[in-house]
Amino acid sequence: MTVAALALGVLCSAVASLGSARAQVPPSDGELRSYAGLHAAAARGDIAAIDKLTRDGAKIDAQDSHSRTPLHVAAFFRHHDAARALLRHGASVNALEQQKYDVITIAAVNDDVDMIKIALAAGGDAGAITSPYHGTALIAAAHLGHAEVVRTLIAAKAPLDHVNNLGWTALIESIVLGDGGRNHTDTLAALVKAGANVNLADRNGATPLALARGRGFAEMTKILEAAGAH
Repeated sequence: MTVAALALGVLCSAVASLGSARAQVPPSDGELRSYAGLHAAAARGDIAAIDKLTRDGAKIDAQDSHSRTPLHVAAFFRHHDAARALLRHGASVNALEQQKYDVITIAAVNDDVDMIKIALAAGGDAGAITSPYHGTALIAAAHLGHAEVVRTLIAAKAPLDHVNNLGWTALIESIVLGDGGRNHTDTLAALVKAGANVNLADRNGATPLALARGRGFAEMTKILEAAGAH
């Protein structure tokens, strides 16, 4: 059995395990009904209420049962102005919730470039280690083929070759968790153009090129070959 075939077999098992793994958990309907104070205001995107509550002494980084702060809640619901208000009042932009996601990674999964830019402008760390997989926002975005998010994070100097606890980089995730379509191909192209290591193999010794060939992703294969992958 070739390294690529072995890697693809392991890949199938790993992808199956991801389906049952705990990942980002947005507030449930029940949690939303129970929210009060800043969490409720953030969930509604109510800037006036955020301003009043903070003036009255509300704890800006209060946590719900999943360790989400009001800023996390605003990020989950794409409330950009509410996020700005919370940050203006001193919310921690790099706080992690229960599953170790920060605002930037939540926004990366949501394909929310504007929220990422808000967080970066407030001192958010594009290279923070997040998630149960010890990954980064860049890896999360590459996994989902959110190419514009990937380009935004690259511009913010996110680490290109960070390896998560699955043994995958952002470039590898764009292949092994992608569909080979335009979004994932654009993601891979952006990473290659930025200088991601096209020959950094996974923990089974399979290179990005072997993985792309193994999955029959012709356009990805061409991009990698042109970049000197082997």
